[in-house]
Amino acid sequence: MRDTRSGRAAKAKEKAQDEGGGDLPGAWAAYGRLLQHLRKRAGLNQQQLGEAIGYSLEQVASVEQGRRPAKAAFTRAAGRVLEAGGVLEVLQDEVDRAKLPRFFRNFALIEANVVSRFSYDPLLVPGLLQTEEYARAVFAGHCPPLSEEIIDQHTEARLSRQKLLTRLPLAELSFIVSEEALRNPVGDAEVMRGQWQRLLEVGALRNVEVQVMPAASGFHSGLNGPFVMMETGEHHHLGYIESQEVGCVVHDPAEVSAFGLRYGKLRSQALNGAESARLIERLAGET
Repeated sequence: MRDTRSGRAAKAKEKAQDEGGGDLPGAWAAYGRLLQHLRKRAGLNQQQLGEAIGYSLEQVASVEQGRRPAKAAFTRAAGRVLEAGGVLEVLQDEVDRAKLPRFFRNFALIEANVVSRFSYDPLLVPGLLQTEEYARAVFAGHCPPLSEEIIDQHTEARLSRQKLLTRLPLAELSFIVSEEALRNPVGDAEVMRGQWQRLLEVGALRNVEVQVMPAASGFHSGLNGPFVMMETGEHHHLGYIESQEVGCVVHDPAEVSAFGLRYGKLRSQALNGAESARLIERLAGET
C-alpha cells in the first residue's frame, strides 16, 4: 500500500511539473514571509488585511504561504496599507518571473536587463508584442492541456515581460515576424484585430522596429527556426533558441556572431518599417 501511495504522489508531482508548476517557487515563499512579517508589524490579522485591500482571507493566506503568487494590484494595495516603503514592489518582478515556464526563466532574467534585443519569429507573434487575448489563446492550445490557473499565471508573466518595451533607459528592440505568423488565426477574428493593432502601436515606439518577412520571400536563413540576439548591460552578446519547450542561451562568440550575420540578412530581406505597417493595416482591413 505504501508503494502505491508513493507512486501516486510521484506521478502527481510529475504532472504538476509538466504543467509548468512543480515545486512552489522560492520567490513566492519569500514574498509570503515578508508579507506576513509586515502584516504582523502592522497589528493586522489575515482577515483584516484582506478587508483593507479588497481580497479574501483565503487569498491573503495563500499568498503568505507561497501557494499563490501576488499580482501587481495586490502588491500595490498591500504596500500602501502596510506602509511597506516599496519593499514588496522590489520582489514583484521575481514573483512574476516565477510564473513563467521553468525552462524560460533564465532567459527572462537576462532579457529584463538587455540594452538591445533582436529576434526573428516565423510561427507566432513574439511574446513581447502579444496582447493578453492572443497570449491566452496560445497557452490555451498547449498540449498537454494546462490548468486555468497555470494559463493565468503564464499570461500574467508574459505581459509583465513587456515592461521591457518602455522601461528606462530604453532598450533597442527589433522584431522580424513572418507574414505567415501574422496570418495564422490564433483565437477568433476579434483577437487577431486586436493583435494587429497592438503591432502597429508598438511599432510606432521610437526604440522599437517591427518588420514583416513577406510570405513569398523564398529561402532565407530564418527558415532554420526562430532565434534571439541580445546585448547585456555589460555589453556581452548572447543568443537564444527555443523549440518544443526546450530553451538554450547561446554564449559561444562564434555562434552568436553567426546569429548576427543571419539577422543582418533577414533585416535586408524583410519589408521596412513603413511597408510592414501598411501590410499589417491591410490584414486588419481584410477582417
